[in-house]
Amino acid sequence: MLIVITRTLILYALVVIALRLMGKREIGQLQPFDLVIILMISELAAIPSENVGIPLIAGIIPILVLLLASILLSTIELKSERARAILNGTPSILIERGRIIETELKRNRYNLNDLLEELRIKNVPNIADVEFAVLETNGQVSVLPKSLKRPTTPEDFNMSPSYEGLPTALITDGKLNRLNMQRANKDIQWLQNELKKQNLKQIDEVLLASLDTSGNLFIQAKQKK
Repeated sequence: MLIVITRTLILYALVVIALRLMGKREIGQLQPFDLVIILMISELAAIPSENVGIPLIAGIIPILVLLLASILLSTIELKSERARAILNGTPSILIERGRIIETELKRNRYNLNDLLEELRIKNVPNIADVEFAVLETNGQVSVLPKSLKRPTTPEDFNMSPSYEGLPTALITDGKLNRLNMQRANKDIQWLQNELKKQNLKQIDEVLLASLDTSGNLFIQAKQKK
């Protein structure tokens, strides 16, 4: 039993490392060759973990080979546009200026129901309001509404709103982030004073404290047991 557990943990660690080295892409954003490699890696890892009679190295070597193949193909893609087109395909325009391109639907074996569903998901249910709908190489549909149908922006009204960046987390789950405190040019005394305003005495009582670019501090206390 101990041997099975050890082999499983080794293969698990190897698969996790392999997937991390392949990059940070969601499953829905994987290209076809990426998805094939992931499926093969998971299958190769499962076989030696289930069968103790198979040498562990027989599962490790194929996984490393697939990992190297993935890294090699990704490197080729970065340097060659033609290789990207061969490995991943090219985007297809499904709707152009409010008109469905039937030939592209047939070529990509994409039916109208799927297309209408994607438009509803993108909050553009009326095809007449669509300037372009593009089927990307990862299978997702990008929808560009017509200029008169798109949401308005401050630029449309000649407005210049103040800058909004990412909030800085100062406390997370009761733990102080000293690096973020330095980046925000804040000290412990300031933070403790702000906590007192919320009737909080200790940092470990805070679930989250974040500071936005306007200087507003958000504090949420942990639920009391």
